[in-house]
Amino acid sequence: QMQFVESGGGLVQPGGSLRLSCTHSDSRLNAYRMGWYRQAPGKQREWVAYVSSTNSIRNYADSVKDRFTISRDNAKNTGYLQMNNLKPEDTAVYYCNTYPTGILSASWGQGTQVTVSS
Repeated sequence: QMQFVESGGGLVQPGGSLRLSCTHSDSRLNAYRMGWYRQAPGKQREWVAYVSSTNSIRNYADSVKDRFTISRDNAKNTGYLQMNNLKPEDTAVYYCNTYPTGILSASWGQGTQVTVSS
């Protein structure tokens, strides 16, 4: 079963930036939209952003619009989430997956922890 591997999280002060990466091993997934999701403590996982297979269409949740940028490099089977002007409410475990989820039985990875705190 194909699984995503997320990396790049860490502790950052409010207003700071981080760049998350997400890799997978199945090139068939490059034909589908890729999304980033997050789960804050005590809350359900929520969608953050998605990008089309060709990088031409990007969509964001209102809470991250104008601060986050999603992209992908299909030659590397890798997706990215550039996060700027981070806020404490962005603290969560961040995951990637297809958008919508469940395509080609891709499963959730372990995620990467992002903590925004002074």
